[in-house]
Amino acid sequence: MRWGCHLSRASWGSGLGRTPRPTDDRIFFLIRRSWAPRGEPPLWPHRAFVRQHGSSADSTPRSRRPGPLFQSTSAVEAVRQHRENLAEWFTRLPREERQFGPTFALNTAHVDPVIRESTPDELLRPSSALALDHQSPSAGLPPLALSQLFNPDACGRPVQTVVLYGTVGMGKSTLVRKMVLDWCYGLLPAFELLIPFSCEDLSSLGPAPASLCQLVAQRYTPLKEVLPLMSAAGSRLLFVLHGLEHLNLDFRLAGTGLCSDPEELGVPAAIIVNLLRKYMLPEASILVTTRPSAIGRIPSKYVGRYGEVCGFSDTNLQKLYFQLRLTQPDCGHSAGISATPAQGDHLVQMLSRNLEGHHQIATACFLPSYCWLVCATLHFLHAPTPAGQTLTSIYTSFLRLNFSGETLDSTDPSHLSLMAYAARTMGKLAYEGVSSRKTYFSEEDVRGCLEAGIKTEEEFQLLHVFHRDALRFFLAPCVEPGHLGTFVFTVPAMQEYLAALYIVLGLRKTTLQHVGKEVTELVGRVGEDVSLVLGIVAKLLPLRILPVLFNLLKVVPRVFGRLVGKSREAVAQAMVLEMFREEDYYNDDVLDQMGASILGVEGPRRHPDEPPEDEVFELFPVFMGGLLSAHNRAVLAQLGCPIKNLDALENAQAIKKKLGKLGRQALPPSELLDYLFFHYEFQNQRFSAEVLSSLRQLNLAGVRMTPLKCTVVATVLGSGKHTLDEVNLASCQLDPAGLRMLMPVFLRARKLGLQLNSLGPEACRDLRDLLLHDQCQITTLRLSNNPLTAAGVSLLLEGLKGNTSLTHLSLLHTGLGDEGLELLAAQLDHNHQLQELNVAYNGAGDKAALALAKAAREHPSLELLHLYFNELSSEGRQVLRDLGNTAEGGARVVASLTEGAAVSEYWSVILSEVQRNLNSWDWTRVRRHLELLLRDLEDNRGATLNPWRKAQLLRVEGEVKALLEQLENPGS
Repeated sequence: MRWGCHLSRASWGSGLGRTPRPTDDRIFFLIRRSWAPRGEPPLWPHRAFVRQHGSSADSTPRSRRPGPLFQSTSAVEAVRQHRENLAEWFTRLPREERQFGPTFALNTAHVDPVIRESTPDELLRPSSALALDHQSPSAGLPPLALSQLFNPDACGRPVQTVVLYGTVGMGKSTLVRKMVLDWCYGLLPAFELLIPFSCEDLSSLGPAPASLCQLVAQRYTPLKEVLPLMSAAGSRLLFVLHGLEHLNLDFRLAGTGLCSDPEELGVPAAIIVNLLRKYMLPEASILVTTRPSAIGRIPSKYVGRYGEVCGFSDTNLQKLYFQLRLTQPDCGHSAGISATPAQGDHLVQMLSRNLEGHHQIATACFLPSYCWLVCATLHFLHAPTPAGQTLTSIYTSFLRLNFSGETLDSTDPSHLSLMAYAARTMGKLAYEGVSSRKTYFSEEDVRGCLEAGIKTEEEFQLLHVFHRDALRFFLAPCVEPGHLGTFVFTVPAMQEYLAALYIVLGLRKTTLQHVGKEVTELVGRVGEDVSLVLGIVAKLLPLRILPVLFNLLKVVPRVFGRLVGKSREAVAQAMVLEMFREEDYYNDDVLDQMGASILGVEGPRRHPDEPPEDEVFELFPVFMGGLLSAHNRAVLAQLGCPIKNLDALENAQAIKKKLGKLGRQALPPSELLDYLFFHYEFQNQRFSAEVLSSLRQLNLAGVRMTPLKCTVVATVLGSGKHTLDEVNLASCQLDPAGLRMLMPVFLRARKLGLQLNSLGPEACRDLRDLLLHDQCQITTLRLSNNPLTAAGVSLLLEGLKGNTSLTHLSLLHTGLGDEGLELLAAQLDHNHQLQELNVAYNGAGDKAALALAKAAREHPSLELLHLYFNELSSEGRQVLRDLGNTAEGGARVVASLTEGAAVSEYWSVILSEVQRNLNSWDWTRVRRHLELLLRDLEDNRGATLNPWRKAQLLRVEGEVKALLEQLENPGS
C-alpha cells in the first residue's frame, strides 16, 4: 500500500525477457510481428526485427562450422517439426498472464535482465551478514548478452558449459523461454539443435532407468529421426537444463559411474552428471539455470562460465519494461490497461518520474517479478476487472508464478515447501511489524524471526538455503535517508499479505497452544491406559467413583484440545481491530493509496498529531478476508500452505460475529469503501448479505469512483435485498459506464445523490432506463451541478413519463437554459407524482421561467418549484410573485429571497445551496445574483413598516453580505 514510502517461480512462459543491458544509455529492443494465421509458412524466415546490441539474433558460430548437420529431408523435417512444437509449447502462458490481455502476449517485445559474469571464488565465499543489497557489476567484468554466453573465456579457451544462477524472481525462467523461442525463430544460428529439459520433470521420474535417447524421444517425439546424429553435432547441439536445484547430483565415481553411450540406461540424475562431466557427448553445449544454493552441486572444473542474473539493476530497463507492458493496444474487448493510448502513456510517465525520484521503488523493481506485480496491480486499479479477480488473488497468483512446486531444499527428506517456510519466517516478521506499527526492520529483527526455534543442523541448512535463494525476494535494504542499515519488505503490501497469511494459517500461537498438542496427546495416551486399568478394577470392586473418573479421563483431552485451539477469535479480533482502528484519521481509501504510492503522487494523509513513525495497515484485514476465499485457498494449497474448509468456516463465523458488533457504526466515505472492499475480497455473497443487512445509508461522497470501485460496490451490494434509504455519490467523478455498473445498487435506493459528477446527456440514457425499470423505488433524485443540458432533460422526461416513484428532482445548475425549461413546461403534466422540482441556476430567462411556473401551478401533485439564480429581470421576478399571489393552490414558486414585502420561508434553502456549491459555481455570476437579491431585500425593508419583518430582512441581508465578503476574500 505504501510503495511511495518504500516502495514465478516464473513459469517457462512468464514473458519477462527481451532487451539486454543498454550501453551509453541507449535502449534497443526487438520488435516482433504478430503471429501468422494457421496454415501459413513458419514465422521465423519472415519475422521483421530491429537488431539490438548483444541480442541473440547477433549470435555467430564460435568457430568455423562444417556443412549443415541435418542434410536428409527426414532430418530437416524432424527439426522443423521440433521447432514448431517448442514454439507452441513455450508460447503457452499461465492463466495469470493470459488474464491481462494483449499486454502480456508473446507478440510484444521483452526486456532481458542483466547478466553479470562471476568467478568460482565469488560463488563460494561465505557470507556472515545479511548482505541483501545487490553488488553492481565489476568494471572488469562487463554484463553479458545471451549471444556472449558461449564465447571463449578470457584465456581464449572454448566455453561449453554455462551456469546461470539467480535468486527467486530474477528472471531465469524468462531467459530460458526467450532463448528457446529465439532458436525456434531462427535467431540462434550457432546451434542447429536445441533440447530443453526441466530438472523438476526429470526429478519426478525417480530411480526409473532410462537412456538419454529415451528421455529425448519421450519428450520430443519428432527428434527420433535425428537421435543417431547427436554424437556428431558437437557444439551445435545445445542442452538447456532449467532448475538444477530440483536434482540431487552425485559427481563421485562411487556414486555415479561413467557412461558415454547416450543409449545406455541409467537414472536421469546419472545421465545429467555424465553430460556435465563432458563424458557423454563431450562437445555438446550445455546451459544450466539454478538457484544460488545449488551452484555447488556442479564442481567448478566442469563449468566454463558462471553468470549471475541480476534483474533490472538499471532503471532504464525498468522504464522500458513498464513502457512495453502498460502501453499495449487494446484487442477490442477492454483488455488493455486503459481506454486510450494517452491514458496508458500518462501512467508510464508518472511511474517513470517516481522511479527517478524515489529510489525505494526502483530497488523493488530491481526484481523483474516485482515489475510484473506493479503492472498487474495497475491493471487491476485502472482496467476493467475480470470477473472474480481480486487484489488478494493477484498476490496469491504472483506467489504461485514464483514458488509453485518449489521445495526449499531437494536434498532434505522433509521436502518442505519454499512458500510454507516463507510464510512461517517472513510471515512472523511481517506480523510483528504490523502489530508494532513499523515497516523498518533491523538486522536483529530479521535474524530473530529467521532463527527462532532452530536447534538442529538440518534446520540451519534450510535457513542457509532460504537466505541464499529467497530472502532477497522478500526483503530489500532501505535506501531512505534516516533509515539506512535497516530492511524493508521489497513491496510494502507484501508485508501485509504475509502477515495476514501468517494469521490465517494459524502460525501465530500462544505458549499454551505451542505445547497444547503435545500435552493433549500425552493426556490422551495416559487417559487411555488409566481408563483401561480403572475399567478392570471397576469390574472387580464395587467402587462407584471409578466410573466417574473413567468418564472424566475421556473428556479431558477433548476439553483441553478445545481450549488450546481457540485461535478463531484471535483471527477475527486481529482483523476487526485493524479495520476499525481509530488512529487512522480517515485517510484516503486503500485503492487510491495503492495507486498514489505506485505512481508517485501524494500518498496517505497524516494527522498533525500523529507520530511520524506510525503506519497505517489497511490492507492487512483486506488480505485476511481475501485469503479465506475458496479460490485463494485452492491456490495456497498448491503452494504447500493449505487452509482446511472447517478452519475457513470457523474463521468466517468468528469474523461475522465481530463485524456484526462493530460494523454498524457510521463510517466516513473512504473508510466505508475500504469496508466494502474487504467484503469484495472475501468473495462470499451470503456472508456479505448477512453482515451488511443493517446498512441503510451508502455515503461515498467525494470518493473517486473508478471502474474498479464501481465493480466493488456493485458486487457487494448489488445482490442484497434490503432497501437503502440513501445512496450519496456526490462528487465521485462518475461516468456513464460507472452508472451502468452501479444500476443494481441504484434499484435498491430511495434517495439517490449524483451531484457534481460531470454527467452529460449520455448519462441521461442510463438514468432514463433506471427510472423506467419496474423495480425502481427512487423517491429523490439529485442531479445538480452536472452538464445535462436540454438534450439530457429530454431523455429524463421520457423516464418521468413511465416512473411512479420519483417525488423530488433536483436539476440545479445543469445547463438547461430556456430550451430545457420549455421542454419541462411542455411535458411536465405527463408525470403525476412529482412534488418538488429544482431548476435554479440554469441561465433561463423570464419567458421560459414563467411558462414552467404556470405548468407547475397546474400540476396535480407539484408543491414546490425552485427558480432562483436564473437570468430573471426584476419585472420577471415580480410576475412570478404575482402569479403565486393570484392563483389558488398549485406549486409554490421560489425565485427570490423575498415574497412580497416579507422574507421567503425558503431563504435558508437558497443560501445553503449557495454555500454548499460555492467552490463549483462561477463566482462572478454568483456575486451578481447575490447583489440582485440583496437589492430586493433592501427595497422590501424600506417599503415595510412592520418591525418584525424589518428585523427578518436585516438578518437575511447580513447572511447575504457575509457570502459576498467570502467571495471577495476566498481565504477567509
